Amino acid sequence: MSDTFAGLLQIGLLLAALAACYRPLGAYMARVYSSERDLGVERLVYRLIGVDPRADQRWPVYARSLLAFSLVGVLGLYALQRLQPQLPLSLGFPGVAPDQAFNTAASFVTNTNWQSYSGESTMGHLIQMSGLAVQNFVSAAVGMAVAVALIRGFVRARTDRLGNFWVDLVRGSLRILLPIAVAGTVVLIALGAVQNLSSGTEATTLSGIQQTITGGPVASQEAIKDLGTNGGGFYNANSSHPFENPNAFSNSQWAASRASARNRSADTAGSYQDCPVRSTRTSVWEASPARQGYCRRSCSARTALVGSAWTTATRWMVPSS
Repeated sequence: MSDTFAGLLQIGLLLAALAACYRPLGAYMARVYSSERDLGVERLVYRLIGVDPRADQRWPVYARSLLAFSLVGVLGLYALQRLQPQLPLSLGFPGVAPDQAFNTAASFVTNTNWQSYSGESTMGHLIQMSGLAVQNFVSAAVGMAVAVALIRGFVRARTDRLGNFWVDLVRGSLRILLPIAVAGTVVLIALGAVQNLSSGTEATTLSGIQQTITGGPVASQEAIKDLGTNGGGFYNANSSHPFENPNAFSNSQWAASRASARNRSADTAGSYQDCPVRSTRTSVWEASPARQGYCRRSCSARTALVGSAWTTATRWMVPSS
C-alpha cells in the first residue's frame, strides 16, 4: 500500500466515522444539557459542593463560578507538583520548580496544555493521573460549558439567565467526556498503548547499554487528551510516541477524536439539522499528529467551536414554528 493511498484511506475512514456519529452524538449532547433530570452521582456532587442544580445563574454569577473553579484548579495542581516528593507514586522525582509548576498549572487549567518538560522524567504517576489527566477532563468541560452558555445567551431573549455553571460542568464531565474517554482507553490498550503503574523496566540494548523503558497510565491520559483537544501528553510528544500511538489504527482514533472534539458544538446544535458552517471542519493536514516536542496550539479550534455554536444555536434550543 502506497503512502498516498494509506493517507487517503485514513481520511476516508475519518469522514465516515464523523458521518456515523454526527447525529446520534449531537442528539445525545443536546439532551444532556437540556435535561431536567439529574443522575444520582450528580446529585451527590451537588450536595458536596453546596450547589442548587435548579438555580439558573445570571452571567456575572456564571462567570464568577467559572473563574473560582479555575483558580482552585490552578492552586491545587500547583500544590500537587510542588509536594510531589511527599506523595505516593512519585517515582522518586523531586518537586517541580516553582515557575514551571505555575506555568504547567495555569496552562492545563486553561486547556492550553503547554509543556516545557518531558513528562515521563518529571512527573510521577499520581501527578499525571490526579493532576494533569483530571484537568484534561474539567478544562474541556469548562470550554463546553462556556459554549453552551453562549448559545443560551443568544437564544434566551426574555431572560438574563444562562443556566448553571456547575450543572453544565458536571454533566459535560460525567455524561459526555468520561464515557467516551473510558471507551477510548480500552481501545488504545487493545491496540497496544501502555497502561500500568510501572516505575520502569530495565532493558539491555544491542550495544550492551542499560536502558530504562518507562511505563505509566498512558492510554487513559491519551484518550482524554485527544478528546479534549489537549496537547503534549504523557511523553510531551503530541501522540507521536509509540507507547501512546502504537500503530495506524490508533492514529486513526487520534484523528477521529480530534475532529469530533473540535466539532462538538456543531454536533450538539446540529442534532436535528446539518450544520451549514462547512469551514469549521478539521482540515486535511491536521489528520496526522504533529512531530514536535512542544504543543503549539492554534486558536482556530476555539474559533470554530464558537462559530458552530453561534450559527446553529436556534436549531437546538429554539422550537421550530
